[in-house]
Amino acid sequence: MTIDDPARPDAAEAPTGPATDAPERATTWSALRPLVLRVHFWAGVLIAPFLLVAAASGLLYALSFQAEKVLYAHELEVPVGDRTVPLSRQVHAATKVNPNGTVTAVWPSSEPGATTRVLMADPDVEEGRSLAVFVDPYTGEIRGQLPSYGSSGALPLRTWIDELHRDLHLGDLGRNYSELAASWLWVVALGGLALWTGRRRKNRRALFVPERGPRSRRRTLSWHGSVGLWAVTGLVVLSATGLTWSRYAGENIGAVQDQLGGATPTVSATLEGATAGGPSEHEGHGVGHGAGHPAPAGADVGVDRVVESARTAGVDGKISVVLPSEGKGYVVKETDTQFPVHLDSVAVNPADGTVMDELRFADYPLLAQLTRFGIDAHMGVLLGPVNQLALAALALALILLILWGYRMWWLRRPGRPVARGAWRKVPPTLLLPLLAATALVGWFVPMLGLSLLAFLAADLVTGLVTRARSRKRDRDVATPA
Repeated sequence: MTIDDPARPDAAEAPTGPATDAPERATTWSALRPLVLRVHFWAGVLIAPFLLVAAASGLLYALSFQAEKVLYAHELEVPVGDRTVPLSRQVHAATKVNPNGTVTAVWPSSEPGATTRVLMADPDVEEGRSLAVFVDPYTGEIRGQLPSYGSSGALPLRTWIDELHRDLHLGDLGRNYSELAASWLWVVALGGLALWTGRRRKNRRALFVPERGPRSRRRTLSWHGSVGLWAVTGLVVLSATGLTWSRYAGENIGAVQDQLGGATPTVSATLEGATAGGPSEHEGHGVGHGAGHPAPAGADVGVDRVVESARTAGVDGKISVVLPSEGKGYVVKETDTQFPVHLDSVAVNPADGTVMDELRFADYPLLAQLTRFGIDAHMGVLLGPVNQLALAALALALILLILWGYRMWWLRRPGRPVARGAWRKVPPTLLLPLLAATALVGWFVPMLGLSLLAFLAADLVTGLVTRARSRKRDRDVATPA
């Protein structure tokens, strides 16, 4: 993102040497560049505060994974013992310490020294969250209780930072800020990329490596452009994945994904005689695995038998066991998002422990797989610490890009932005498709479209006021004293 003012007529810092802008030939880019520059400038000035908040909170979120391990070490870690107690006993210990809660899922200990999480619906826990009871798998001792949020099991610290990043703790109203930032991030990033790579250079190294030398606007621009070039791919991915679960654009993305057959399937856990599941449930993979066995009232083979059946079916390692609800069986799913991912799932009949349905991640539609990878990468769970470090680096890069952009703007004060009417320089053969594409994107990403209309309205009003003042000034000059 460049908050720059290259149109200032009296600029005394015209760069020379490797980053010099040579006179441009009459090309499509030379006609389009002023328009890109104007959009980039105003988007940078007006959207940058939202991006700065999103980047700063995103940086905190990326670091919160490791902070969570330190802060909640007592709940998350235990001394390694010789043997574990049955999972059912661990669940029973959790229900004894919190008899008012209803067990909804169990996350068995997945590695030596890790606790088991028993997730409960609890009336004293905020809606949308579960109460996680941490159990020592070697002794059955309760290590603590904490609210847990989301599929990644965020604990209070990470949950608070996640909500700050998502909606500033303002609920649905606050989500507009993050959607606005995500809607413009890719526009600003790609616009900056075009402007930086479109500069004429004698030395290609200056494209990738910042210049050295005394502090100046030119050196700031060099750092801004070079770092932006390295970060642009990650920033565009963050923008796209962030939009997938936004309020308005997210609905449109979901509708398109469904139309393309890329909806995420789910394993079918409906028991015979119960109401069939919704259209999103996975179908046709239960044949020969005990599908269709009705569950007698109150019959339940228990969580230990269920986990054993799931492991026999190849669902093992880091797993989540979702307990049955009315008319449903158990669902056991892998939750290992480290590469290569293990995200297979099975449904198990509580009456006899047979596998009713299987769903392998390899059978997901390609679009659903890519969506899952993108969201997990945005959340920092795809590659574990490597993913989190990459997110932290991108967030820090975006913060620096914004600060460098404002610094360049400040160094050129009181310069003016690119002159109005830049669109008139674009040939009609390019302008008309560009307007059509902009309208389509603006409709599909409403926060981008609405804010762009607001920018255009403000620009129009500013132009009318400027012309009115100019005419009045001309009349005053022409009128004799």
